[in-house]
Amino acid sequence: MALTILVTGFGPFPGAPFNPTGPLVQRLARLRRPVLAGVKIVSHIFSTSYAGVDRDLPKLIAKHRPDALLMFGLATRTRTLRIETRARNALALLPDAGGKSLRRSAIAGGQSAAMPMPAPTRRLLAAVRTTGVPVVLSRDAGRYLCNYLCWRAAEVAAKAGGPHLAGFVHVPKIARGALRPGKRRRLTVEDLARAGANLLAAVAAACHV
Repeated sequence: MALTILVTGFGPFPGAPFNPTGPLVQRLARLRRPVLAGVKIVSHIFSTSYAGVDRDLPKLIAKHRPDALLMFGLATRTRTLRIETRARNALALLPDAGGKSLRRSAIAGGQSAAMPMPAPTRRLLAAVRTTGVPVVLSRDAGRYLCNYLCWRAAEVAAKAGGPHLAGFVHVPKIARGALRPGKRRRLTVEDLARAGANLLAAVAAACHV
């Protein structure tokens, strides 16, 4: 049976006028590999807003009925890929790209402090490591939109008929020009694309198990 994988990124947000997850997701949507034969890749770029996530995620799930979600977000202070292992029931008061905040400290009142991400995180970790791109497992997805999407995706995956798995990967800022002498090398969009391709293959394989 054919698989459908929903691959998502985010647009720009305050402090990050360029978000590399957009170009990454566009490249992954065009990816062709034998291991992905029969896999339908649906791509989507969320506006970096709480309203955008709450509006678009349910519509995407209802329309495409994906078997899996592979989500990407930008972490401006990291230098490696970070595969998130849990979603935190926490919110920052920082405004989103639309200038809005949810004005509360928890995503879901009265619920647990965290939820595990429904994804084979160690399998995803191994898939990225084979590319040579630096990657770690993370237990802290922050308190901003990336973490919010993690929580909402985990909720969706827990429902009957929802996706079988939902994985989230934070990526760092990338190099967009020539490296200056003495500067530490940043990852490039090519690095992200290699890692993303292996992540997609690992997600597809996990759905077949």
